[in-house]
Amino acid sequence: MALTMNDVDRFEASRPRLEAIAYRLLGSATEAEDAVQETFLRWQAADVDRVEVPEAWLTKVLTNLCLNQLTSARARRETYVGQWLPEPLLAGDPMLGPADTAEQRESVSYAVLVLLERLSPNERAVYVLREAFAYAHREIAEILDITEAASQQIFHRAKKHVADGTARTEIDEAAARRIVDEFLAAATSGRTEPLVRLLTQDAIAIGDGGGKIPARAKAFEGALAVAKFMRGLFKPSKAKQAYVGGSPEIYATTANGGPAVIAVVDGRVVGVICLEVTADGIAAFRNQVNPDKLERATRHWAATDHGDPLLQVF
Repeated sequence: MALTMNDVDRFEASRPRLEAIAYRLLGSATEAEDAVQETFLRWQAADVDRVEVPEAWLTKVLTNLCLNQLTSARARRETYVGQWLPEPLLAGDPMLGPADTAEQRESVSYAVLVLLERLSPNERAVYVLREAFAYAHREIAEILDITEAASQQIFHRAKKHVADGTARTEIDEAAARRIVDEFLAAATSGRTEPLVRLLTQDAIAIGDGGGKIPARAKAFEGALAVAKFMRGLFKPSKAKQAYVGGSPEIYATTANGGPAVIAVVDGRVVGVICLEVTADGIAAFRNQVNPDKLERATRHWAATDHGDPLLQVF
């Protein structure tokens, strides 16, 4: 059936929420956009006059599309070149969704998105719908075709898995900027010791190049190993220039609600380093350099005011 303008408007009013759900479920902005577009096609083909609660109908369709996507994504990631990391979203990106509560902000943090990869598709869906969007277990049960009791059990199990794997500390933008400034000063000092002092003893560094940009398949582990790697990352090199197409400008920003370092060449985002900060120091660097996962960040960067770079490297 052909949609009326009112039907289209009803869908568009739900689009921001649907995109935010899909991104949390899939860890990919590109795949989230595709899932939302497929949801629109389903809406277009439906007898919408018989849909009593459009928001519930759209959420159910979207969630099940994402569950199917997650199942196939697991198979694809087994053949992925190197480490797989989520697609980072820069500060102000509407796909980050609601950020009114600590739970909502936590649910889209880069560290938690990484942890969600360990959950089963159903665990991930229940966790996202409950923790980030405050759906009642009765509503989640209807969306996933499970019982309300099962939804509660799955949520408690998923929340425990996430809680066991993170010790994230909430920080504001000013604090995030200070942390990034301290990190960059230490990383470009030419010495390892200043970096080690900023890190936790069990710090890790992981990179995702997608087979297109060199990134070590195995994570660096331990403060000293991570410090040496990060110090080397900021050393000038013609090979590095060749890979990214020039000499990057380095900015301090936030990505997924946490402190981040962004590298830009001629307006193109070529790398985003997300820092996981705890009360004991920086616990993780997750470096996204796969160009396929930086296209949205580049578009968003071009549309925002970001000031002058902190430094230029390579």
